[in-house]
Formats: sequence, C-alpha cells, structure tokens
Amino acid sequence: MNSTTISDDYRERYKRHLMLPELGEEGQQRLQRGSVLIVGAGGLGCPVAIYLAAAGVGRIGIIDFDKVDTSNLQRQIAYTEAEVGEPKVEMLSRRLRAMNSALQVDAIARRFDADTAELVDNYDVIIDASDNLATKYFCNDVCVEHRLPLVHASINQFTGNVMTILPGTVTLRDVFPEAIEARSSATFGVLGVIPGIAGTVQAAEAIKLLAGIGDLLTNRLFTFDALSMQFNVVDLG
Repeated sequence: MNSTTISDDYRERYKRHLMLPELGEEGQQRLQRGSVLIVGAGGLGCPVAIYLAAAGVGRIGIIDFDKVDTSNLQRQIAYTEAEVGEPKVEMLSRRLRAMNSALQVDAIARRFDADTAELVDNYDVIIDASDNLATKYFCNDVCVEHRLPLVHASINQFTGNVMTILPGTVTLRDVFPEAIEARSSATFGVLGVIPGIAGTVQAAEAIKLLAGIGDLLTNRLFTFDALSMQFNVVDLG
C-alpha cells in the first residue's frame, strides 16, 4: 500500500494516527505490513491483541492451549460468560476479526514450548503475555537465540513491569538471573486492571517497534504499583 492507493475508508479509520507527525502514513503502512506473535491469550494477551488489532497491525498470531474459565472473566476482557469452556485462541481471534476485517489472525491452539518455538521466525515482534515464569524465561531464551524483538511483561497482585529486549540489549535473565519457581496468578492473585495496564504498555512498545518511532524500553524496566499509584522507569544500562 502506498499514499496513492490508500482508500478513503482507510484514511477515516486511522485518521487519528495519520495526524501524528511521528507516525503518519509511512508509520501506519509499516503497522499494516507488520506481524506480531502473542504468547498467551489471558490477562495480558487480551489488551495487547485488542489494541494491536485496533491500531492496524496487519497480522497477529496468538498461541495458547487453554480454554476460557469463569475465573478468567475478572481480568481477561476479551471473553464473555457464554464463552466459558471454549478455546481462548478461537474466541480472541473471533473478537479481533470482528474489530478489523483486514486483519490476518493466526489462531494457534498449542502450548509455547520446544515443539512450537520455531513459530517465532514467522513474525516481526514477539509479545510475552504468558502467565508463568517458566514460559517467560523460555520466551526470553528463544528470542535471544533467534535474535528477535521481545516485549516482556510480568504482573503480581497490584504491581507489574514491562521491558523490551532487542539483540544485544539487557535480557530478562540479566535482570532476574536466578531460577525462580514457576508461578501464575492462580497462586498469588491479581487485581483485574493490572494486566490491562501492563498489556497496554506492551502494545505501545510493539507499535513503536513496528513503526520505527519513539524510545523503547530497552535497557530499562518500566514498573508500577497500582496501590500507591507509583510509576517508575529503572535504568538497566
């Protein structure tokens, strides 16, 4: 797509983006050509996927083996009561296609592990929206090995953190080098809005990566505490 073939409908849909000098037509077209793989279709994956689809990212892959559970509805905003028991990737993919008919969605109902790790090579940016530390370390290691951009996030009760990892920058293992027992929100609980805050920041990082704009959270860790409403960026360089 170029500036001479952009339709009136396209200009109307993305006009708030096209008005931004940092983004404009060139940046929007980069989003349209871009692809993102989201690992996890839960509390983090839902807002990430929804905002990337709304922003005009051309292709989104979602990998998750889980089904919608009643306890998910407190924070996983893409799902409804009627979808309890259904595969998350199918329900989330249906929601995204309804939002943006031009979007290509890859629904991958599998676990992200050694058997599926090679899928990362089909995408420009990887989003770690998983819900346990074992998978987060695995995402980190796969992206480092394949030299692919990774946007990581972790949440815990009332807090969260986000960092972006590029080839040669600080990685998750650099920041948290010790092996930590795998945990999930099922064991420590989480305020419903926390993954929304972290996931929205992840989506912003992915948009900047694809569009080639702004300063990324590389060699930096964005942290927040919703109880005290404190937001910080820690320099890791």
